[in-house]
Amino acid sequence: SPGVAEACLEIKEAPETAALYTGRANLVAVISNGTAALGLGDIGALASKPIMEGKAVLFKKFADIDVFDIEVDEKDPERLAEIVRSLEPTFGAINLEDIKAPDCFVVEERCKAAMSIPVFHDDQHGTAIVVGAAASNALACVGKRFEDVKVVSTGGGAAGIACLNMLLKLGVKRENVWLVDLDGVVYRGRREAMTPQKEAYAQDTALRTLDEVIAGADLFLGLSGPGVLKPEMVAKMAEKPIVFALANPNPEILPEDARTARADVIMATGRSDYPNQVNNVLCFPFIFRGALDVGAQRIDDAMQVACVKAIAELARAPAAAEAAHVYRGETLVFGPEYLIPKPFDPRLLATVASAVAEAAMSSGAATRPIDDLAAYRERLERFVYRSGLLMRPIFDRARRSPKRVVFGEGEDARVLHAANAAVEEGIAKPILVGRPRVIETRAARLGLPLKLGETVEVVNPENDPRYADYWQEYHQAMQRSGVSPDIARAIIRTNTTAIAATMVRRGEADVAICGAAGQYRWHLRYFEGLLCDAADCAKDGRLTSGALSALSVLVLDSGPLFMADSHVRDDPTPAQLVETAIAAAHEIRRFGLEPRAAFISRSNFGTLETPAAEKMRAAVRLMEAAAAEGRVDFEFEGEMRADAALDPKLCERQFPNSRLTGPANLLLMPSIDAAAATLDSLKVVARGLEVGPILLGLGDKAHIVSTSVTPRGLFNTAALASAGAGDLGDDV
Repeated sequence: SPGVAEACLEIKEAPETAALYTGRANLVAVISNGTAALGLGDIGALASKPIMEGKAVLFKKFADIDVFDIEVDEKDPERLAEIVRSLEPTFGAINLEDIKAPDCFVVEERCKAAMSIPVFHDDQHGTAIVVGAAASNALACVGKRFEDVKVVSTGGGAAGIACLNMLLKLGVKRENVWLVDLDGVVYRGRREAMTPQKEAYAQDTALRTLDEVIAGADLFLGLSGPGVLKPEMVAKMAEKPIVFALANPNPEILPEDARTARADVIMATGRSDYPNQVNNVLCFPFIFRGALDVGAQRIDDAMQVACVKAIAELARAPAAAEAAHVYRGETLVFGPEYLIPKPFDPRLLATVASAVAEAAMSSGAATRPIDDLAAYRERLERFVYRSGLLMRPIFDRARRSPKRVVFGEGEDARVLHAANAAVEEGIAKPILVGRPRVIETRAARLGLPLKLGETVEVVNPENDPRYADYWQEYHQAMQRSGVSPDIARAIIRTNTTAIAATMVRRGEADVAICGAAGQYRWHLRYFEGLLCDAADCAKDGRLTSGALSALSVLVLDSGPLFMADSHVRDDPTPAQLVETAIAAAHEIRRFGLEPRAAFISRSNFGTLETPAAEKMRAAVRLMEAAAAEGRVDFEFEGEMRADAALDPKLCERQFPNSRLTGPANLLLMPSIDAAAATLDSLKVVARGLEVGPILLGLGDKAHIVSTSVTPRGLFNTAALASAGAGDLGDDV
């Protein structure tokens, strides 16, 4: 390892630089002795390894945190704590897992006292944080406050005690907490099965059973065993009772039994087959992410409470489109059956980690404060949304001057999510073509705060006062294409793509987006007929009317790759290829990138004499002429094979005089079949994420998405549309 000594010496002199020169700042140890495996008990260190490996996968999947899982064959808590403490030089943080109570309290306390990195027992604090978030929102639903509620808890183990501690931090009064374990109510003076942690919640009372103390309780918190809470006990609870039955796999009471006793009950369990699953994955990846990124020395109360609040607030916001897609069939609208976000909500990382990081800086736990939290949040979002880095300059442009974007399929749930996101992010002014009653119903079901006539405009095909103007405009444009007045009336009443295109033609919208339903070329036909005669279609390097094409973008690990024509021209001519290259280069510069175009062929600089090779050679000759005229000011080369285009060393070996100074980022394909096959292969084999396609040739008046488009894809397209509409290329 040449030069490694320099890093070693630097760290020796300044230990904090280990975060810069090593991977320690992103490395967590998941440590267990296997004495309290969830649902399995004391199974031993080796048998717990699959659980710890699974935990490591979750850290990486949800927060891009590297993990070593360490299973320690040591049951003495003092010795286990000493082993953990000795590992501090290796790790940025420690996650203790599945260690039985009360040993877990000893291990955590000893380690936290002796170590200068975060030590977090997830079974305690992760559960407590998610319970705290769920309780915050449950109380909001029933109009109660932490300060006023009576809490009855069963269990008294590590998670149960931590949850009660968290409820106290959130405002519950100590005298209003009643703890019950296998030996009954924890009361002052009791000797059986007591620990210091339980003693802190001992009540001065003559009551001895759960049935006696449950009367009038506002919140039941169960972390004990199946069937502990009986329906008749639920019936004794206060008005609008909250029951968190978190024993796994069988809860203290099944939700259906609780509702039989009390129709007004709000339920949460630890199971995924019921609403409101209390799942630690909502917490631990993200609290560690925030702690690591600011070099926190501990995870303190302020950071934990910030995590609670961030999770709770996220559930109150409109559900993420990606979560709605994963949990199809469930209503993700804040309320009694949606108290906490779903684990696959992509907003958790940026929302929770940034809140934790900010709290760490405020509390003094951070050693590497973040100067720009907004930029930090954007960086986290780019991990979740792979297109984020590529799209950032587009988003910035769109926010500066958001345009009127009309969505043809305005009733589609994906469109509604994208429109809501566009409003929230300020990247566009959405117009939805659809029936208002359908849009309102679906938006309400999705929990989207779209306000028709306020945040979004709606065009109702069944009853819009502009109907006569629209069909007459459509007839005027299409009358020499076999469209009679009667046909024009019928189309404008039923065809949402035609309506969207007509709005753009009339200047009532800046750009149209269609394609969520129907074939690509079906939509293209209406855009060609209505928008190709727009005056600015051929300005500043855009395609001339009748030379439309499509540019697809793939986000790859190696960087973005642009490809044309992927959807429009089956067999483009050399002239059309040149026009496509010029228009595509204009689009690429909008992303803040410099285009390098390669005309792709089986032939490599004249090695084959085939019609396709000759076509690509002819296109390159036309490019040379266009460059001489000043129409082309970017690198281009060909005809050439794709491997030579993407590998500069191979290209240098095969053709030393290539114009390309680096790998091509724009591939001009000889046919639509070649483009489609390459795109599909890269999406599967290289996990390429497609952005677009971007329709070239209409002066940024319209875009057509694919039927498989996601809400995020529609949002990206709306940003592209808004950033491009009216732009003449003077502000890249």
